[in-house]
Amino acid sequence: MSIDDGDAFDLIIIGGGAAAFAAATKASDLGKSALMINSGLPIGGTCVNVGCMPTKTLLAIGDELFYGQHSRFDALRNGRKPSFDFATAIREKDDIVATARQSNYINVVDALAGVSFLEGRARFISADKVQVNGHDFSAGKFVIATGSTTKQLAVPGFDSTNCLTNVTALQLEKLPESMIVTGGGPLGLEFAQMFSHFGTRVTVLEAMDRLLPSHEPEISMEIQRALEEEGIRFRTGVTIEGLREEDGRKVVTIRSGRGARRRRSLATETEELAADDVCLLSAGIQANTGDLGLGTVGVAVGPNGFVQVNQDYRTDSPNIFAAGDCVGRMALETVAAKEGSLAAENALTGSHKSINYEHVPSAVFTNPQVASVGLTEEEEMRRFNACACRIIYMDSVPKAAVIKETRGVFKMVIHPENSTILGVHIVSPSAADLIHEATLAVKFGLTVDDIIDTLHVFPTLSEGIKRVAQAFTRDISAMACCVE
Repeated sequence: MSIDDGDAFDLIIIGGGAAAFAAATKASDLGKSALMINSGLPIGGTCVNVGCMPTKTLLAIGDELFYGQHSRFDALRNGRKPSFDFATAIREKDDIVATARQSNYINVVDALAGVSFLEGRARFISADKVQVNGHDFSAGKFVIATGSTTKQLAVPGFDSTNCLTNVTALQLEKLPESMIVTGGGPLGLEFAQMFSHFGTRVTVLEAMDRLLPSHEPEISMEIQRALEEEGIRFRTGVTIEGLREEDGRKVVTIRSGRGARRRRSLATETEELAADDVCLLSAGIQANTGDLGLGTVGVAVGPNGFVQVNQDYRTDSPNIFAAGDCVGRMALETVAAKEGSLAAENALTGSHKSINYEHVPSAVFTNPQVASVGLTEEEEMRRFNACACRIIYMDSVPKAAVIKETRGVFKMVIHPENSTILGVHIVSPSAADLIHEATLAVKFGLTVDDIIDTLHVFPTLSEGIKRVAQAFTRDISAMACCVE
């Protein structure tokens, strides 16, 4: 629908990604008028343009290339060497992104009744009005959904001109022979394995003592073991001190040893690592809120520009709400979409809905994948001063023997008094799919007996969840496959 200077709407949404689209959809469902204003990334935001969709395409290409040459089966031990063209992979990724952007976003916004779309940077000029491209638009309610970007690492030599980011790494035209990835979190591991499978020699630097530091230690150790077997090098417990260019290569100075993160201590030493490219993925994210004029309307922001909201996603300004990565709760596409929908509903109807973040599953799309939902052992100890946990490894799952898959671990955390399932953590092929049974168990308070009593297809990797539940009641190392 056409829009004119001075038009008024029930809801103005600032942003064009998952949270913004969910908010617009909710407004349309409620029969309200809405204006979506987007700038920065193309319509669709991070997920479709530089996040979930392009990275998973390239990860899938890398898997087919690498595992075709490194089979687990003796019958295929000679492997096969398919031809590979990196530039074609990037173009193929771009084609998939363009198609998804058109079908999932452009076509969708055109079909939403009562919703208008405008490209331009919005800025608040009052609590009920924004200015875009020199034009003013007003609304009764607002949802800020501007997303986030990668922070710069505050270290000499690290800046956007000489380091790759998750955005620019997806735009390379030539495959680097070697790469240093700074950060052993989800993004760092995905990019490390992606480029390693393409043939790049990859070293990952992580400041903490282990990879995926927010996950269970057993998860961190198992994914590191799996990726090291594929040739990726890891340096944990290191501090990055600087970056310089020398003879056309990037040279990173690191400090390692006891107390390295304090930057000055005994028993530390510096070291230099060289690579063709450095991919900066460790400094975290910052909200895209710097020039929205939030101070003008009394909207508070915290460190790294994250909008401060209450449980209803309402800011300090009563008619302005915020959702998605810009509020800094969980930087996941699914969370952004749910928050955007709830923020719009709360704004337009006066409801007070929110997410239980302990029921949100997350995944790392390496191979094997990592997936998690609910409490960790550490959090259980903090809350209950007791631990009820079990761990099984992939060799306890019958399907693993069938497909000769040795990489994987399942960990379950249950309530120490009533055996309800509080958390499940997995390393396994297809872990991102397996986690949904665990998510339902956590969300609806199922017990280990509920899982044990549920028939599972045999043989499947999902039996790992049943096996780890059975580990609370019996010795699964001396158990027939058919024991229920």
